[in-house]
Amino acid sequence: MVAKINVGSSLYGVLAYNQKKMDELEADVLFANRMFESEDGRFSIRRCMESFEMYLPQDIRTEKPIIHISLNPHPDDKLSDAQLAEIAQSYMERLGYGNQPYIVYKHEDIDRHHIHIVSLRVDEQGRKLNDKFEYRRSKEITRALEKEYGLKPAEKTKEKELYQFNKMDYQAGDIKKQLSNTVKGIMSSYRFQSFGEFKTLLSLYNIHAEEVKGEVRGRAYHGIVYVATDDNGEKKGNPIKSSLIGKSVGVITLERKINQTAELWKAGNMRSSIKDSIQEVLINSTSIDQFKADLKEKGIDVVIRQNDDGRIYGITFIDHENRIAFNGSRLGKAFSANAFHERFQNNAEFDIEAGDSKMVNHKRVTETNESLNPSASDHQNQSDNKESLISDIFKILSNNHGYRDDYYYAGSGKRKIKKRRRFGRQD
Repeated sequence: MVAKINVGSSLYGVLAYNQKKMDELEADVLFANRMFESEDGRFSIRRCMESFEMYLPQDIRTEKPIIHISLNPHPDDKLSDAQLAEIAQSYMERLGYGNQPYIVYKHEDIDRHHIHIVSLRVDEQGRKLNDKFEYRRSKEITRALEKEYGLKPAEKTKEKELYQFNKMDYQAGDIKKQLSNTVKGIMSSYRFQSFGEFKTLLSLYNIHAEEVKGEVRGRAYHGIVYVATDDNGEKKGNPIKSSLIGKSVGVITLERKINQTAELWKAGNMRSSIKDSIQEVLINSTSIDQFKADLKEKGIDVVIRQNDDGRIYGITFIDHENRIAFNGSRLGKAFSANAFHERFQNNAEFDIEAGDSKMVNHKRVTETNESLNPSASDHQNQSDNKESLISDIFKILSNNHGYRDDYYYAGSGKRKIKKRRRFGRQD
């Protein structure tokens, strides 16, 4: 069982988050300690705010008096509501929050059930509770609870295993719930730098995403729709607007995720390790099928896009170990779609030297000294980017569905054309 502890200053924010889950029938209250119930027996935001504010002095000095905890059992652990409530009470008691007001929610918005706890980090006099070594103590408590309830030990289960997603099965029914669980899980746990990479990642789970943008009655709209597909990519059922699932899978969240990933990617640490893993497999691969199979053993999926003539025009890697999807060109020209086409379609040999790749016995050769000439390399990259951008713009213009590809989100795009200034009298 994995515990996650977050602290903050917005009481309304955490209560509204859990209330929204309840309104969407994806959560319910399991247990409450020193809290007021509403007249109908439910816990409204207003009543919860009143309960907590009774214990919050006006002159409180603690900047972040709110604590929000999630307890996440392994997906294979089957626990009743009564057991989850007992675990929550025992956890709060041992962590030092037994006498605090708190409320426990059970969430079912993803395949595994888990609980959220909202409480205060200060006592009735406004003094902060002892939080010394809180994370360490939390870990010791969850270990003890695992033994008491016969749960799978968190030490033997990597946290990433808590986020396992199944392919959409449109024949099983309840498409909205299936789709919602998967999209929410992927959005929260994976990284990507463009809408196209996000789309490719979703396609592994038989989900298609499409951007919609336009204007109706003078009002602009901008959103995303999701639709289930079969294994061949054929759409099944009606599209579902992101707004019907939640803000966590909407345009604003997506753009924020893209920007965060771009900053992380710039650091280069993750890129270097991933590149090494792919190069190692590439050296010994003689076919696309072998390349895919060997990478899959390393926890990396490859999605290769080809036209009717067999030309490779796109390649995306999904690294499940590092939880990131990225186009091959982000690792360098040697990992671009063109490079893989030459490698596997024209049987060009790859020679890995000094962490870079070059093709030999073919018209496209990257000389060894190119790495010593940054300006030449940059110029080539700019040319490749322009060609790719022109291709994407053509796709946008030829698509009647209003869809914009990677470059809309990646920030590449429109170049302002200056008007030529004319002098003198113009007829």
